[in-house]
Amino acid sequence: MGAIYKRHGFIDADLDGLHGRELGIAVAEGMLALSRRVGFPTTLAELPGFTDAHIDRALAAAKNPQLEMKLKNMPVALNASLADTYMKPILLAAAKGDLNLIVNMP
Repeated sequence: MGAIYKRHGFIDADLDGLHGRELGIAVAEGMLALSRRVGFPTTLAELPGFTDAHIDRALAAAKNPQLEMKLKNMPVALNASLADTYMKPILLAAAKGDLNLIVNMP
């Protein structure tokens, strides 16, 4: 994917020199650049009616024992005790458009 975004001018970085998180952020920034170019919102905050209360509700749902299997079936499995540590920063990053807020799991 990164090569496609780079070929079309959405990524400036040398992708061959990037690995891990840095590569992921570069590709994500390319995706965001394409979205901006076509006029799509790139943050949750740009969506009409979005508030921090949506983040609070998502985190509360993540801690609901009845929904535990939804967390465990995510591409990167979580449990309720990890929601504030890992899920909250992802939601805040999505709301603010700051990928650096995301915390890597060990």
